[in-house]
Amino acid sequence: MRAIIEREIMHGSVSASLEDASDFEENGSMCSVRVFERYSWLGGNRVSLSVTLFQAAGSGDVHLSAIASGGSQAVFFKINTFGEEAFLDKLKEAVGRLA
Repeated sequence: MRAIIEREIMHGSVSASLEDASDFEENGSMCSVRVFERYSWLGGNRVSLSVTLFQAAGSGDVHLSAIASGGSQAVFFKINTFGEEAFLDKLKEAVGRLA
């Protein structure tokens, strides 16, 4: 699942980059964290997407958490989240193909 998510996010935008990655396993539990970034043409700024995958020892279920940020240009409140939402949509598409 981790490799598929990486591939889909990276191929989903020409400006996408994998900023950092972390993987660890302990006592049979697994956790992977990925931080992606891309340019949002509509928002005129860069947005990030943090993806965490967790699988508890002995469980076949993989839990996924995804948080997008950086899509607003306002100082005190968010007025433009199009880039963040589009980044999350790419992840939803990738995960949907796995189901």
